[in-house]
Amino acid sequence: MLHATARSIALVFCLSPAVAWGQSETTTISHGVSAFGELKYPPDFPHFDYVNPDAPKGGEMSFRGVGASRTFDSLNPFILAGEPAQGLERIHDTLMARALDEPDAVYGLLAESVEYPADRGWVIFTLRPDAQFSDGHPVTAEDVVFTIETLKSEGSPLYRIQLEDVTGAEALSERRVRIDFRDGAATRDLPMEVAQVAILPAHYYGDVDFARSTLDPPVGSGPYEIADVRPGRSITYCRTPDYWGAEVPVNVGKDNFDCLRYEYFADHTAAFEALKAGEYLLHEEYFSAQWATGYDFPALNRGWVKQVELPDQRPSGAQGFYMNMRRAKLQDVRVRQAIAALFNFEWTNQTLFYGLYERTDSFWENSALEATGIPEGRELEILEEFRGRLPPEIFTEPPVSPPEGSLSQIDRSSVRRAGALLDEAGWKVGEDGLRRNDAGDVLRIEFVSDSPSFERVVLPYVDNLRRVGIDARYVQVDPAQMEERQKTFDYDITGARLVSTLTPSTELRTFFGSQSADQPGTYNLSGISDPVVDALIARAVQADNREGMVAAVHALDRVLRSKHLWVPNWYKGTHWLAYWDVFDRPETKPPYDRGVDFWWLDDEKYEAMERGGLLR
Repeated sequence: MLHATARSIALVFCLSPAVAWGQSETTTISHGVSAFGELKYPPDFPHFDYVNPDAPKGGEMSFRGVGASRTFDSLNPFILAGEPAQGLERIHDTLMARALDEPDAVYGLLAESVEYPADRGWVIFTLRPDAQFSDGHPVTAEDVVFTIETLKSEGSPLYRIQLEDVTGAEALSERRVRIDFRDGAATRDLPMEVAQVAILPAHYYGDVDFARSTLDPPVGSGPYEIADVRPGRSITYCRTPDYWGAEVPVNVGKDNFDCLRYEYFADHTAAFEALKAGEYLLHEEYFSAQWATGYDFPALNRGWVKQVELPDQRPSGAQGFYMNMRRAKLQDVRVRQAIAALFNFEWTNQTLFYGLYERTDSFWENSALEATGIPEGRELEILEEFRGRLPPEIFTEPPVSPPEGSLSQIDRSSVRRAGALLDEAGWKVGEDGLRRNDAGDVLRIEFVSDSPSFERVVLPYVDNLRRVGIDARYVQVDPAQMEERQKTFDYDITGARLVSTLTPSTELRTFFGSQSADQPGTYNLSGISDPVVDALIARAVQADNREGMVAAVHALDRVLRSKHLWVPNWYKGTHWLAYWDVFDRPETKPPYDRGVDFWWLDDEKYEAMERGGLLR
């Protein structure tokens, strides 16, 4: 970082990070910001390293639309009501944009610079003079103020939690906006959090009810506009004419397609058949059986469709069956341990998944943030502060990992262990073979899912639970019901995958924080509400260097695993992609993204397949 006196700020303002002396404090002015200060890219960088700056523009990319309900009924992703369409982030620009080869850095998009003091207690963004919305209105500081205030008061709980430490937003001029943060807040990541919020047009929402779910295409400032909406079937985005930000460095080599189309299907089978028929062009596979056995069809065998596996260096996500501890029957940790012991991953992986997965045991699997071994060093120092409120084995044993099963569906040692835990917890087997407590209540556990393909995984698990006297059931609901039940936490156990970043921040509050435990629409699926967890989240978010952050996340991971709030599933550290061979892509893939937004259409290949009648 370069420094300059106040008199020379005007000369270096847009060229390099600078230190400016205001009336009472020193501030940093920069083209970007990261959690721990260091930036890979200099002020005059022309583009990110992982793009092709000369990528041709044109053509269409098409995907399978995904979502909790496998459909959509809203174009407003900022409120709790409705199921928003996929891809809506493409119509809204943010103040700054992520670099996908750095763990936590953002660089100017709508904003040409950012200013903040050493304690990051506030931040000032200076907007680019040419930034504008799709209807020609300029993006101003008032739009930023409107966005922050509206999302804090009327946005979904996810936005309210994300912005809860924002105490005010003020337009200092038409292009400069100041955002203040709560005294005592963990401010390390707050400038980046605010910088990545989509900025909404105040003038548009003067006539449109922000809190209403709608299918009317909204005004945005991003590279694409909504061109066609077919509710429940498809949504198409096409390039914004004369998009203002095409030459901004964070956008160079990106968004190379004229249009992007998301096709929705009733289920995975229908979607895969559509891919094979050329109805859409790119598909990410999430089912191991399909990946292992389904990719044997004429278009692939003739080389028209490519099947590739791309490395993914992000945390793989905490996929598992989350147990709803809001339910009295699941509040005893021994009951949760018994339930978890009866999921036989080894048999499931070998029998159903063709051995393609690894067992998940950490909430930060596939990353350096995973806790391992006996706690030591800085992690141990952090845990020592809470020793009286933690199980003693946290300090003497490796972090909790799932018990290892066998290649037989019924692992007898797991059955015995689960039975002993339930006996100890007061759930005794009656004459009818069912477990009851002293009040005579049956231990009934219901798995809820909207995925037909998940049935083959859950039903053997349900059988194992029944063997120890649990009245276990699998209930399949339609996607709309599933969406509502997850929003309102109306389940005993549900499957999900929670994904955090390499620099975990406020998302931890929505996953595990007490303030989200009873907030409908958050991702606190287990209902965990624990002051030690809250303190460790704060420690991770407040860390002023990466070493301290990693130690805090290790401690948090270790404590969360000791709570037995989930049944860990499986992971893979790669993307499974299949696509029609009409694209080209940069030589370098960004390590923290699958990189599809930087691909482009190969006109010759596309036209050849179109002439051959291969694409629809």
